[in-house]
Amino acid sequence: MLRYMLAACLALTLTAQESAAQTRERIGYGRLITNDYLADGSDRWRSGSFASSRIWGRGWSGVLPQQPGEILELRLGAEIIAPQNLANRAADDRPYAGALSAGLHTHFERFGSEFALGVDIVLVGPQTRLDQFQGAFHDLVGVSKASARTRAEQVGNAISPTFVGEAGREVTFGSGATRLRPFIEARAGVETLVRAGVDVTFGDLGQGELMIRDTVTGQRYRTMPEDFGSFAFVMGADIASVASSKFLPASSGVEVRGSRARVRGGMHWQGGPAAVFYGLTWLGKEFESQDEGQFVGSIRIDLNF
Repeated sequence: MLRYMLAACLALTLTAQESAAQTRERIGYGRLITNDYLADGSDRWRSGSFASSRIWGRGWSGVLPQQPGEILELRLGAEIIAPQNLANRAADDRPYAGALSAGLHTHFERFGSEFALGVDIVLVGPQTRLDQFQGAFHDLVGVSKASARTRAEQVGNAISPTFVGEAGREVTFGSGATRLRPFIEARAGVETLVRAGVDVTFGDLGQGELMIRDTVTGQRYRTMPEDFGSFAFVMGADIASVASSKFLPASSGVEVRGSRARVRGGMHWQGGPAAVFYGLTWLGKEFESQDEGQFVGSIRIDLNF
């Protein structure tokens, strides 16, 4: 399996260099905003993130192609990670970190399974200026912001190429409105881990669409909204074996946990040109001295009039 995934990554790289004569068009777009204020009302740990995907291909039939590189996804992301107390970080709490990412991914189907493979370039540290962005936003809304000490102790500047690979197989029941999708995922770079989990969907909405998995929560967001169906209730869970995380460097004095769990649920709704998604995710402990998990909320609103 690993050899096949590496070969597919090479094919993706070569495909990205094809001549412009083989015309592609943008066939999809998706995004997701996640923040702990949308769930437990706190401002800590996995504090906030934004993910977006732009999809290019030679049309979309509702089924993934068999060749890697036929469908290309430009994936962009931003995330702010914070200690529990922004003003005065405890010695055993995680350091502040900002991350910006951009990557190229491909989606295809082989052997009855769906594959997503790609590489992200992740910028970490003060160079992202996300600490300044968060500080300005907190000043605007009148809430406390990270202190000068917290910002000074944040994770330092780094550039981390990150490989991401996922394989999943969807099983449908009855008319197809109920779908079960076990998956495995591997990440190597800014965080190195292997993850296994399952997603369950009840409802027609999302059938025949390309869904993208959010890095932080594991929620899958839509990129090709169709008028087929009106709602879908989703739930899922996964557990990861973690080898390393550059968000938790040894110099911080905090030890990364060897395992990490997530549990999530959410609702997609669409009515004509309007569509809404809200998801709630429980994130388990990520470092040894973390005293509890946290809840974060994810939202997307589309008003296409």
